[in-house]
Amino acid sequence: MAPTDTAGEATARLAERLLGMRANREVIPPDPNHSVRWHQHSYPSPVARWNYHPEYEIHLIRKGTGKFIVGDHIGTFEAGHVSLVGSGLPHDWVSDLEPGEVLENRDAVIQFDGKWVEQATALVPELAEVKPLLEQSARGIEFLGESARQAAVAIEAMGAVTGLDRLQHLFALFAILTRAPLEDRRYLAEEWFRPQLDGQAAAVVDLVLEYVFSNHAGSVTLSEAAALVGMPEPTFSKYFKRATGQNFSDLVRKLRLAHARRLLERSDKAISDICYEVGFSNLSNFNRHFLNDAGETPRQFRQRV
Repeated sequence: MAPTDTAGEATARLAERLLGMRANREVIPPDPNHSVRWHQHSYPSPVARWNYHPEYEIHLIRKGTGKFIVGDHIGTFEAGHVSLVGSGLPHDWVSDLEPGEVLENRDAVIQFDGKWVEQATALVPELAEVKPLLEQSARGIEFLGESARQAAVAIEAMGAVTGLDRLQHLFALFAILTRAPLEDRRYLAEEWFRPQLDGQAAAVVDLVLEYVFSNHAGSVTLSEAAALVGMPEPTFSKYFKRATGQNFSDLVRKLRLAHARRLLERSDKAISDICYEVGFSNLSNFNRHFLNDAGETPRQFRQRV
């Protein structure tokens, strides 16, 4: 959504999308010529939304910056972001866009059925090394450092070829991710995360996420979010918690703190300026929430990174 939209225009655009009631369970079309699916897509795109599917997904962001949500985790991304999303784990990547901007082929995505890995392991026992990685991906894993760089190269190489050459790069990618050191892994969703999803819930959450992601540094209120999807506030609060595993206010807070961490890492702005820029109303409140979330103060975080 364009950052220059008025509140009324933004609400109208989001409400219009609600009429489609998009399903949350993405159907991954099988590819009869390949064991796994490799594809790329732009942003915005109909497939770039809050969704889940039974297939495992390896995801590369090629360009742009933005925010992502995997399960109940909210973070920021930039070009080179690599993640592994487990079966059934909902996810979404929302880019920062200028008015009318489209990021062509923003994503390179690999999707595969867990049963295929199990069946292949029976014939190729070396693939058993991948099993712990797939189990850990139930929370979602973000890969960092050299592991992410090597994985991005393997993902791109896989998309450029077919047949045995594609399998060769897939197995190389499995080896990179499986053997990534602990310091190159960031586990995302909480272990207890269990949303209750259906088609209507996905459409509602998708709209609310876009509203929050587009306005989080300004005025974001429960009343506006509830009105956006045509629900009374108490009903919306319970519905949103059931569908996402977290309270609406927690989601807004996590998003603002994720934005703050990026600014602390990438800029020399004063901490007090960052506090207000990401949407907090006073510095003491910002420091308290940051400490509770990160286990350190904003100043300590900046000095460490």
